Amino acid sequence: MPEPVGCFALVLHGHIPYVLGHGTWPHGSEMLYEAAADSYIPLLWAIEELAYEGTPAKVTISFSAITLEQLGDERFKEWFVNYLNDKIRWADEDKQQARASGEGHREYLARRWRERFEALRDSFVNRYGRDIPAQFRAQQEAGNIEVMVCAATHGYLPLLHEAGSVQLQVKQAVSTYEKFMGRRPRGFWLPECAYRPRAAWAPPPEIRGTEPPCPRKGIEEFLAENGLDYFIVESHLLAGGGPEPVDIDWEHTLGKLWGRLRRSREPRPYYGEKSPYFPYFVGDRYESHPPVAVLVRDPSTGMKVWSGEHGYPGDRDYLEFHKKHQPGDLRYWRITGPDCPLGDKAEYHPEWADGRVRQHAGNFLWSVKETLRSQPHPGGRLPVLCAPFDAELFGHWWHEGPRFLTHVLRWMHQDPEIAVVTGSEYLRHNSPETAITLPEGSWGAGGGHGVWLNEDVNWVWREIYDAEQDFGALLADHGYGHDEAMQALIKQAERELLLLQASDWPFLITTWSARDYAGERIAHHHGDYKRVANMARRYGRGEWISEEEWAYFGAVQDRDRPFGEIEARWFGEVEREAG
Repeated sequence: MPEPVGCFALVLHGHIPYVLGHGTWPHGSEMLYEAAADSYIPLLWAIEELAYEGTPAKVTISFSAITLEQLGDERFKEWFVNYLNDKIRWADEDKQQARASGEGHREYLARRWRERFEALRDSFVNRYGRDIPAQFRAQQEAGNIEVMVCAATHGYLPLLHEAGSVQLQVKQAVSTYEKFMGRRPRGFWLPECAYRPRAAWAPPPEIRGTEPPCPRKGIEEFLAENGLDYFIVESHLLAGGGPEPVDIDWEHTLGKLWGRLRRSREPRPYYGEKSPYFPYFVGDRYESHPPVAVLVRDPSTGMKVWSGEHGYPGDRDYLEFHKKHQPGDLRYWRITGPDCPLGDKAEYHPEWADGRVRQHAGNFLWSVKETLRSQPHPGGRLPVLCAPFDAELFGHWWHEGPRFLTHVLRWMHQDPEIAVVTGSEYLRHNSPETAITLPEGSWGAGGGHGVWLNEDVNWVWREIYDAEQDFGALLADHGYGHDEAMQALIKQAERELLLLQASDWPFLITTWSARDYAGERIAHHHGDYKRVANMARRYGRGEWISEEEWAYFGAVQDRDRPFGEIEARWFGEVEREAG
């Protein structure tokens, strides 16, 4: 039997900003319903199908803490069923309409939609007990997947002004993960794969003028202090310094994959240039904190899956995302061609799409193997092709995506030349041997911060920075609360600060995806933060708070209620200041 040419690590990142209680359609809670119906449950189906065959999927799945909180919210558990019932009703109406007009194929497709939404409802209500996070937890405990965590509200960590904000995003994420998954996470998905190293940092001058630089810790240091082992970056960040050989303490790991690092005392051969197909320890102060490693996104295969124009999802036989039948938003058309106007789209044929899925899965398998085959095996270590994608691509944006993944994973597990691994599993058996420093950057267009920092969104960062510094002043003046009411006020202000920091808002403004909605959300969270923080100050001074104000506060608590275990000290007490 041939030896493996390398390892394959599929990483899917699931994130929906906080939308419960903030509208329904076209932007609002329906974003979460669509992600659950189109992607999260179908991904569970794929994992379960493979497990039934005796094949652990070995997928690494990341969820932002705010996504876990929403999926676990009682409102979602009720409203999602209503959403599925509505889809079933619309499918019935479409079927009757198609039958009356003699459109036999349209009637067939409407019946398929009804069957699909019935299956989703049955899985959610009867099999999963309306608890999607619990199903991912069970799959992790069965050894079929690994679940990573992501920052609390997907805050864009490199641009946050206060070190306390970065620490809060990380600590709240770990706490939420423990609540839903029953263990501590190993891996951490950096929102937008955005990273900042240890350095003297100042906010962009277009936002805060000439504020003097202050020493800031690298993002990996916050992860290290919270027991995390690894994260993922774009390949262009390998342009940083190093690599530098290190020695690992294998005896005192304290629950991590590795013990402390130290600079190698003996010369050691290094094989070749820095490569995206091997892991590295991160940072130039790695001796002062627990080690954190990085896996690097493969630049060669991503385009095949990411690109609607050049990749698999743009195939003419796949379901067209943008053309929807009104009312009900069900889709009955295929892509048809790259420049085909919506009005000229041809009807969808599921069996044609199934054939293309198998062809594309086979091509992807071949591409992965050929890429790995060309990599060295330094010291007998296997290279890894790390393939990170947004989870919602599979199923929501690309309807056939979950079936594609099922074929890919099944065939890879059957191929002796590829070892399918989770992130932690690969690192456990193929530990880094060198450390590197990374520059600032992200996986956004151009590799920098431009998608989240530009003239259209500078005002967003002014609002965020204002709230960050104001919250620090609130804690300095009043501590963490002298009684339950004060503690509740401070914690709700902290929630609004976190919700304000979501990277989604500048992204939606920059890309014109939902510019008005994002602007409204920023204004609401900043306004609610300021009003609640001012209530806390007045209450702390012993001033009278009116019944009307307490009613407002209760309404905000009821609407924005994630992170029940949030702690103000996570913002107020930064571990190991960088200065």
